[in-house]
Order: sequence, then C-alpha cells, then structure tokens
Amino acid sequence: MATITSLVDTTTGTNQGKPGDTVQINGTALAATVRVNFGAATVAPTSVTSTQVIFVIPNTAPCSGQVSVSVTSNAGATSNALPFFVVAAPTTTGLSITCVPAATGGSVTLFGTNFLSGTQVGVGGVGNVTVAPTLPNQVSFTAPADLAQVATVVTHPVTITTGGGTSTSGTTLIDYYLAPTITSVLPTSGTALNQITINGTGFVGVDTVTFTDSAAATATAVFTPVSSTQLVATVPAGLALGLGSITVHNCGGDSNAQAFTIT
Repeated sequence: MATITSLVDTTTGTNQGKPGDTVQINGTALAATVRVNFGAATVAPTSVTSTQVIFVIPNTAPCSGQVSVSVTSNAGATSNALPFFVVAAPTTTGLSITCVPAATGGSVTLFGTNFLSGTQVGVGGVGNVTVAPTLPNQVSFTAPADLAQVATVVTHPVTITTGGGTSTSGTTLIDYYLAPTITSVLPTSGTALNQITINGTGFVGVDTVTFTDSAAATATAVFTPVSSTQLVATVPAGLALGLGSITVHNCGGDSNAQAFTIT
C-alpha cells in the first residue's frame, strides 16, 4: 500500500500553492501510482518513482482553501491523504499615496486582498521590494528611488507576489516625479501683490510656490500654472525688504532657490 509522507510545492517550498504549480509527493511504495486525487479532481502524474510522484495543480482546483491529496495505484488502491492549501491570488485596490520623489522613493502602504503569503512588491521597472505582510489587506514598503528617470513624471504599476501568484499589473499605479528647476524669474524684484513670471522645467503637479525674504521668513504665494515650463506667482505681503529667493515644489521635491529681491 502506498503511503504519502509529505507534499511540497516546488514554487513555495511548502504544502501551499496555486493552480499551475508543480507539487512533489514524497512517500513509500508509490511506483504503481496512476493518478493523483487532488480534492475532487483527478490528475495524471508527470513523474513517478517508488518514493516520489510529481504532478501539476490543475486549473480546476478551488480558488482557495484546503484540499486532500492522495494517490491511486493501477490496482485501484488509494493511499492515505494529506492536506494541501490552495492560496488565493492577491489583488490590489490602492495606495496610501499616489506619488513619490524619483530621487528618493518613499514609504507607501499598499491595500488589497490575500496578502498574507506575500514575498515581494514590484514597482514597474524600478525594482522589487521584499515584504512580509502581517495583515491580509495591506502591507507597507519603501518604494525604491529611480535615479535614471528622465521624464518629469513616470507612472509605474504596483503589484504584489504571494503564494497565490502576482496581482494584475496596471490596476494600482504610482507616479514618480522629478523635482522642478527654476531657470529665471521676471522681473527679478518686486513688491507685495506684484505678479512674477517664473520660468523653468518640470512644472508639473506644482503645489507650492514659496518666497523667502532677507530675514529667512517664508510665505506661500498664490500662483497660476501656465505650462510645464512657466507659471505666474503673486508676491506675498508681509515679507522683509531685500534679497531673498523663490522655490517651486511638486511631489518630486523643492526646486533650486532662485534669487528675488523684495522692494
């Protein structure tokens, strides 16, 4: 009589896996095996020896949960059964933030389902991050930097890989931003409520224009985006006279500080 001693999914190294995975059945007196009983499904083995039977988990396996696995010989005798756990495929539903600086990356929480057997989070072509989720519906990770990025904004899919497979790419996205650059301001001086034209690059997703005065005090300005290379800002009231500077901020960080004199 055949006896099964263990089940090992060759992808996970455990008795857990997903449809399409290869499973190794270890035991004794297995040489006469003609079929594997995987829950309600019967599967033809791909390899049989006296101590080992190899088979592929069928696509008809349940989406998740425990199934019993046994083998049946050419004489019709069925072995003992051991449990195997079909791991549900993960899904992603969103992120705690929608963008990070390309220069540094950042801390992100990914939300979804079936995360507990997660091994890594993938951020598009930027790279993979090793994770060990403690909750089934979320995991925190540090999105890696992308120092090779050239475009101001690049969108990457975020996925998670678990024992149940890899989540669908493209359902959850994160934007990587480069910090803007100021090349000039016109005019180079002005008084409160004057309008200043700021020229530069990467003026995408700008959320703050900051004026710093000669006493190092700061004030945020009302501004109007014109294009990715230009915006118009109104000099804030209450700043000290003298040489100060202007910076522009988006999700990629602060721009360089461009000289500006409050008159």
